[in-house]
Amino acid sequence: MGKKNAFQFLDAPREMPVKVPLVERTAGDWNELYGRFGQPEAAHQAGRCLDCGNPYCEAKCPVHNYIPNWLKLVEEGRILEAAELCHQTNPLPEMCGRVCPQDRLCEGACTLEDGFGAVTIGAVEKYIVDTAFAQGWRPDLSKVRATGKRVAVVGAGPAGLACADRLARSGIAATVFDRYERIGGLMQFGIPSFKLDKAVIATRHAVLAGMGVEFRLGVEVGRDVSLDALLHDFDAVFLGLGAYRYTDGGLPGQDLHGVLPALPFLVQNGRIVTGEDPWGRPIAGWEDKLALPSLRGKRVVVLGGGDTGMDCVRSAVRLGAASVTCAYRRDEANMPGSAREVANAREEGVRFLFNRQPLAIESRDGSRASGVRVVQTRLGAPDANGRRRAEPVAGSESVIDADVVIIAFGFSPRVPDWLASAGVDAQENGRLVVGGQGRLPYQTTHERLFAGGDCVRGADLVVTAVQEGRDAAASIARLLRGARAIEARLQPA
Repeated sequence: MGKKNAFQFLDAPREMPVKVPLVERTAGDWNELYGRFGQPEAAHQAGRCLDCGNPYCEAKCPVHNYIPNWLKLVEEGRILEAAELCHQTNPLPEMCGRVCPQDRLCEGACTLEDGFGAVTIGAVEKYIVDTAFAQGWRPDLSKVRATGKRVAVVGAGPAGLACADRLARSGIAATVFDRYERIGGLMQFGIPSFKLDKAVIATRHAVLAGMGVEFRLGVEVGRDVSLDALLHDFDAVFLGLGAYRYTDGGLPGQDLHGVLPALPFLVQNGRIVTGEDPWGRPIAGWEDKLALPSLRGKRVVVLGGGDTGMDCVRSAVRLGAASVTCAYRRDEANMPGSAREVANAREEGVRFLFNRQPLAIESRDGSRASGVRVVQTRLGAPDANGRRRAEPVAGSESVIDADVVIIAFGFSPRVPDWLASAGVDAQENGRLVVGGQGRLPYQTTHERLFAGGDCVRGADLVVTAVQEGRDAAASIARLLRGARAIEARLQPA
């Protein structure tokens, strides 16, 4: 190549891949919103990188991707090398390229973000891995030597998959157990396909299986196999249990017909969209089979301003709702969700009502929801987490008309009975206690049980779960290396 134009960011504006046309989205198109870069577009956008001496994008990334390095490789057309470099830090780069809130992470920290438009890091990451897989690239484990050790991974979500990947690369045989019929956890069942095409997860399944990872799907620990059996058959166990406990907010009227919790709504609808029978496989905690009403022609109100709330409002648009409103108790600047997702939702016709605190679900007939009573708020002093409190404004109550109300206040982990009986410590909020007090990172109070992701951190991003699963695998490998050293010393001379 010729000498790099250091000012390419001036000549080439920030661009994203082409979106699915708005008319198709509102007509029920569930394909991924953003298309894919071709080689020229990816190279051009990657070339905008300034290659900062202190890359803020890398520092802001939870897995600390070598972003400037693989952008340079893309600019030079060295895609297979870029894919190898992506996987050095991130076991699931094609997922993160699609679902990470880059505007709050790497792209938000990009030097060019202020005035010129950040490098489109997520779209380039997606291009790298999709292109490499299409060209036949697979992880090279030819130099990995089997240790003879075996680890059970409970949960096939991002933490569990990341852990299994790193265990395989360490020569440790990983067997992944999951109660659902497909891998991916909430990436498969909670994140709509317009953000993450499920074929992408199927490809990763095949890649991991090719690395020697074994999957036992439709197998629930505590029901189909006991923890004691796992501890007997495996040298260690990683717990990637996720966070599935619904936060309902305790609103009066939340048991009315037409009031839906966000996660079961997304899971069951995701199964319908992919052509599967949603009722054949119950959702943990909702085994009574949540009835999904038709949203066509209905007024839908979603309560909550996180990424789950944005998934709900944008799904409701595609399901033919007459109107979709998102009510959030703070202002737009304090929304926890991705600004890009909010922009996409607004583009698709979602109405946002900020500074609205829900008080109750209303009903005209005592049976079905007819609206949400809210009160206006103003932001007061910061709470314990540093966020300004939403304080009600006296005399400002009103009702938002609604036929269907979706509650998206978030989720928290729950310690299953089979784990509680094993003596594993957990906090009052259900999060498992790991590390500290002489333990390895991500090691629980049971020496051979490790945990990471949402069951430790609480409901969070896919990329943070990936980081914890990856790093927990390193701790497990460290423990098992120590066990091998002890075994060697015990062997007779």
